[in-house]
Amino acid sequence: MFEADGEQLALLGRVALAMLLGGVIGFEREIAGKPAGIRTHMLVAGMATVLVGLGQALIGLYDLDAPASALRADPIRIVEAIITGISFLGAGSIIRREGSEIEGLTTAASILFTATVGIAMAVGQIVLAVGLVILGFVVLRPVDRLERWIERRRANRRRSHAS
Repeated sequence: MFEADGEQLALLGRVALAMLLGGVIGFEREIAGKPAGIRTHMLVAGMATVLVGLGQALIGLYDLDAPASALRADPIRIVEAIITGISFLGAGSIIRREGSEIEGLTTAASILFTATVGIAMAVGQIVLAVGLVILGFVVLRPVDRLERWIERRRANRRRSHAS
């Protein structure tokens, strides 16, 4: 059962890297003053990596003892469970303010996005995971600035039309 210590250490390394990458996204959310920051994103990425890694280990463990026709493993179920759990966590960050203003959608999306980083790390897609973090950071920082610029222009147009 524990003869694969090297595999466990490799998974632990992937978890650590996933947590570091998740922390990058969490750092941006922390700077933006959002409730889900560095630690939340690090834990989400690490947890997703561990769950997929353990799922792979379980499939391998039971695959050895069961005839091929008896083993029915679907790794997609693990991913579905992660998405369901993380979506529940993300939903908790969404708040409706007075009127129709809604806050927390980007934070909820970033938490789910961070889980995908962890899933990518778990299946050994390190380049993909790093690329996802870079893309996520670009979406969260520069695109945020673009959205603010667009909103300022809209507000200026409304004021000039109202005058």
